[in-house]
Amino acid sequence: MRRILMTIAVLALCAGAARAETIRILMETVPDTRYIQELLPQFEEQSGIDVEIEAISYIDMHSKLVPQLISPQGSYDLIVVDFYWVGEFTKAGWLMPLDDLVARDGVDVGVYVPKLMDLVGRVNGVLYMLPFYNYSMAVIYRQDLLDDPAEQAAFKEMHGMDLKVPETWDEYWKQVEFFTRDNDGDGERDFFGTVIQGQRGDCISMQWANYLYSQGGRYHDENWNPLLDSDEAIRAMQYYREAVENYSPAGSESYCFDEAFNVMAQGKAYSFVTFNILYAGFEDPESSTVAGKVGIAPNPGGGLNGGWGWAIPNSSPNKEAAWSFIKWAESPEVAKERAMLGGAPTQAPIFTDPDVVAARPYYPILGEILAGTQDFPVFTYTTEFVEEVGRELNLAATGQKPVPEAMAAAQEELRKLLVKDGKISE
Repeated sequence: MRRILMTIAVLALCAGAARAETIRILMETVPDTRYIQELLPQFEEQSGIDVEIEAISYIDMHSKLVPQLISPQGSYDLIVVDFYWVGEFTKAGWLMPLDDLVARDGVDVGVYVPKLMDLVGRVNGVLYMLPFYNYSMAVIYRQDLLDDPAEQAAFKEMHGMDLKVPETWDEYWKQVEFFTRDNDGDGERDFFGTVIQGQRGDCISMQWANYLYSQGGRYHDENWNPLLDSDEAIRAMQYYREAVENYSPAGSESYCFDEAFNVMAQGKAYSFVTFNILYAGFEDPESSTVAGKVGIAPNPGGGLNGGWGWAIPNSSPNKEAAWSFIKWAESPEVAKERAMLGGAPTQAPIFTDPDVVAARPYYPILGEILAGTQDFPVFTYTTEFVEEVGRELNLAATGQKPVPEAMAAAQEELRKLLVKDGKISE
């Protein structure tokens, strides 16, 4: 019996040792995940730790994560967390605070852009994540059309202003109208001033936020009182609906960013209000017919601030190994390599690093875009908010509801969730 018990103990120790040499990470199928995968051999050789990355689509991540997070011991040693989930995950106590590890190992968290540390770093003064990548939103536009003398002359004659990178919403909207055309002469629009990603839920919520900010609107005031029935919010939705009806391809009210990306990449649109991480794809001749012809600029009024952070779940079986991976992935050298590949930086020095700028000349502009972003509501029920308010936004954009009626309904949905979270009273 004693020999059997000793054998069991030895087997258990061996299993534990083997497990300590492998960590599992759940990530989204986005370019920055691919860049991490490309660089993985470096970490595995340096650390002796094997890494298994499970990359899945965004729509499946939340439902797959939650059962693992509530378990005493989950399947994932390390996860990436969208800013949507920060309020929910931290309030539930699912994430391990990182302050002690940062202090113990002398990790410099001062290199991160403050806006991203506020978004996916610290919550109520506690550090739960290190920012992984940012997906702030901006206007991607056709620089070659702005530089065309014939287009410049026609625009100047029509509007009495120069055709240039737009700095105000009025300027941008005149360009959207100007570039929407029937180039084939068959009575149907075939080139569009913009592309709408109006699919219910996340897709429309993300894009419409930029329209809201452009009008000086906000989701709530400093005391969390909702503002979705304000004049600014109604005006923003009227612009959005106008784009669906007149300036974007038919059916774009059901697009998400993949479909919208394809329209722009195929040379069928002047502009696209979208995530900065898509810009590298437009510049890649393998995925785009407009490579070398596009530019990127801040959304007038500020774009949406978005980002993901590295987090260690409290249910992680191998917390130290997971922390070793984070330190490697966020080391200055690896963060720089990711940026050189086309990643979306979170560390301020990378945006102006000479080597990075030589490879990616637009990165200083990405830094300016990030600095001017506006925040989305982040609270315990952000995920529910996106679905419920996104439904009302889509109904307004498609004309299934009058804009004021839909925005009043969105206002009520946000109010109920803020009451539920204790942000405001009844």
